[in-house]
Amino acid sequence: MDRWLPSALEETIGYLGDLIRFNTTNPPGNETPAALYLAERLRAAGVEAEVVEPAPGRGSVVARLRASGTAPEDGLLLLSHLDVVTAEAAKWSRDPFGGELVDGEVWGRGALDTKYLTALWLTLFLKIHREGLPLGRDLVFAATADEEMGGTMGVGWLVENRPELLRAGWCLNEGGGFALTLGGRTYYPFQAGEKSPCWLTLRVRGKPGHASIPTGDNAVVRLAEAVAKVGRARLPFHLCQTARLFIEGVADGQPEPFAGVVRGLLDPECAPAMLSRLPEGHLADMLGAMLRNTATPTVLRAGEKTNVIPSVAEAQVDCRILPGQTPESLRQELEPVLADCPGVEVELGMRGAPTESPVDTPLARSIGRAVTRHAPDARAIPFLVPGATDSRFLRPRGTVAYGFGPTLPDADISTVHGHDERISVRSLEFALKVLWDVLDDFALRRC
Repeated sequence: MDRWLPSALEETIGYLGDLIRFNTTNPPGNETPAALYLAERLRAAGVEAEVVEPAPGRGSVVARLRASGTAPEDGLLLLSHLDVVTAEAAKWSRDPFGGELVDGEVWGRGALDTKYLTALWLTLFLKIHREGLPLGRDLVFAATADEEMGGTMGVGWLVENRPELLRAGWCLNEGGGFALTLGGRTYYPFQAGEKSPCWLTLRVRGKPGHASIPTGDNAVVRLAEAVAKVGRARLPFHLCQTARLFIEGVADGQPEPFAGVVRGLLDPECAPAMLSRLPEGHLADMLGAMLRNTATPTVLRAGEKTNVIPSVAEAQVDCRILPGQTPESLRQELEPVLADCPGVEVELGMRGAPTESPVDTPLARSIGRAVTRHAPDARAIPFLVPGATDSRFLRPRGTVAYGFGPTLPDADISTVHGHDERISVRSLEFALKVLWDVLDDFALRRC
């Protein structure tokens, strides 16, 4: 075992427990206390750290270790977010903000998304600083606010108002690295692309009146019909570069005939039939989301009193568009779905641009070598995340961004945004070793 590992692991567990105990549920976020905690640890080690607060309580912390003779634009950004989603404490086995270490696992909201990554980055960042290791490029630590609600108070704000703080040509962030085991083979997907949110409002106007006298123009009924059609729709297939590389990578590691089924997903004509041949579950659902724009109804609003037919009914629809697609192309795909639902208004809300990074890069190769060293029977493959991360703010500005926070197969990613979120100490140890090798290979100067 590497001599530095036991103390680094203990340090990481301590940081993670402390971070979980900061309740940074977003909304409202209140990330500033956690950002100040991190800044204090950085400053205590002699590293300058800045806490940026675009609004009261919405703090992010950034620090930079400078390399001599290189431009900031070639630096590596180690990114994570401090905010977390809500936790229904009554449905958890332990306090979601307790940060407890129990039976070899650290429990709490953010243990996987993404306070574990913050703790890992801080440990490795400070190790490099304390040991005075020579850097071949700047190393930037950033733990930011507001990712769970769109990032406008975090990375989105920073790139618009303080771009010099995050200036780097390379980024490692969340969104990949969780072990995927399929057919006896383990893969470590690194996120090189992501879909973009494109939220819609479906609105139906009808005739109001007393609920005791039903009419044929009930806005709630007409909206329900539209929502059912959208929720059951399977939009057309599209194959983007990152999804293609992921499918090819999975297929290359599988025996026939299953490998042929996976490769069949590369053909839009065959893809629907091939998806139906995959075992039901997370993989089939994930691949379906990687190959289509999606539209998922999530919020319904109509009326205030049970005995009154409302004049307006609305539904919020969480749509995600693929690289190469646009909000307008999504709207066009939904038109035939809603063709039998006259009078439905479609209003575009929050939207962004889906992004991809190239994968034939030195950083991708460093990831691949680190995975091979510590998981010899596994392989690293590019991945398109169906959701969105803060990397979407960086790629349009020229940063090559990958999501890579490696864990062992024991990590239960179903607890992300769910109940009983936790991470094993074994996974933290594995992540420290893999990520150290990535940094050593990519960011440290060879003497």
